[in-house]
Amino acid sequence: MKTALTGIKPSGVPHLGNYLGMIRPALALTASYQCLYFIADYHALTTLHDGAALRANTAALAATWLALGLDVNAPEGALLYRQSDVPEVMELAWILSCFTSKGLLDRAHAYKDALAQNRDITAAVYTYPVLMAADILAFGADVVPVGRDQKQHLEMCRDIAVRFNHVYRDLGDLLVVPEPLIREDVETIPGLDGRKMSKSYGNTIPMFLPAAQLRKLVMRIQTDSTPVAEPKDPDAAAVFQLYRQVVGREQAAPLAERLRAGGTGWAAAKEALAEALEAAWAEPRARYEAWRQDAAGLEAVLRRGGERARALAAPRLRAIRRAVGTGV
Repeated sequence: MKTALTGIKPSGVPHLGNYLGMIRPALALTASYQCLYFIADYHALTTLHDGAALRANTAALAATWLALGLDVNAPEGALLYRQSDVPEVMELAWILSCFTSKGLLDRAHAYKDALAQNRDITAAVYTYPVLMAADILAFGADVVPVGRDQKQHLEMCRDIAVRFNHVYRDLGDLLVVPEPLIREDVETIPGLDGRKMSKSYGNTIPMFLPAAQLRKLVMRIQTDSTPVAEPKDPDAAAVFQLYRQVVGREQAAPLAERLRAGGTGWAAAKEALAEALEAAWAEPRARYEAWRQDAAGLEAVLRRGGERARALAAPRLRAIRRAVGTGV
């Protein structure tokens, strides 16, 4: 079975955009792939310098994966691990940096955006694509699910792997060159204000809020002032876009028809979204809260995942060390 790998930064509380755009499709991959899911805590250090917050966010993210049904107990089940529990990744990142040109890193979208916004650029921000490549190449991942806006990162990873393999071509392909797994049907997830849902905009709907708080937040989604009796364009409204993402196009069709016909207001659409989210998240919320109360159990899951991940990465690192001359 081929291997799929995906990671997410613990930079804040997981929200609806994370779930719809990344977590839900990533969980679906377990039907076809051996899946590795990692919490990218070293990547989070590029922006988060509060140790207590990083630990709390990491625990919240781990509990989220488990609450949503990730099975890590089967012998051949998915792996869930912290990036920082696999030192082979960091070692490989340094080795790969010795084969990565400055010109390649100069072309990275995230780096160019930081330059354009005159942000403080650390060495970690600049070399971010190399660590991302190591996350993937350490495990020989065959496919990596990415959004269209992240495709460049995987292309850079492929470039780094191809160059390394070429240098040591007499030893065969030491690194698997991964393929992108891009879901063309994934839509941009709008936030409360209609912009892309993002923690940086402060427009998110956090997962696992109590039902009353969740409904209150949903009712804050911005809509236009079209009167209830007038026809409306559901496809142009963030509240309906979110509803369709949560329940699916077929189940969302009746609400779309009522909005287009007039007589149904945006408040009714918000109520429908709140009910759909509560139906989807009531049971996972209970599991999430149980995991958050079991810090020792959560830590044990991550430790086991880290040990399994290291066992996968270690043989490849031994071969790479021998190739470059740092191992025997």
